[in-house]
Amino acid sequence: MIATMGEPGLDLLSRLWEEHMRAPFPPHLRGREIEGEDLVLLDADIAGCVSSSLSGSLDGKRRRILLMCLAALEKVLPSIDDEGDAIEYYERLREMAALAVELGNANAR
Repeated sequence: MIATMGEPGLDLLSRLWEEHMRAPFPPHLRGREIEGEDLVLLDADIAGCVSSSLSGSLDGKRRRILLMCLAALEKVLPSIDDEGDAIEYYERLREMAALAVELGNANAR
């Protein structure tokens, strides 16, 4: 899904971030763990790193956090029930995390 980097990629990340900030956290997932992953913490970790990425370059620590979060998302997404917009919420998180990593990689070159 990540086809462009640079300004178009940053614009897409900004748009996704705005959508995410307007979206309520799926209430039925509060306090839930799937495959040993705390869903609230996963959301918070990705949001913090994406926010940092939008304010400047992504440092190595946050890049590693996002890569771990992407691996966690691959485990939990198949088990998220789509009550409300839960799947859309976590797929957007996955897209933002992947885009922030790719933008960070492009800026590091």
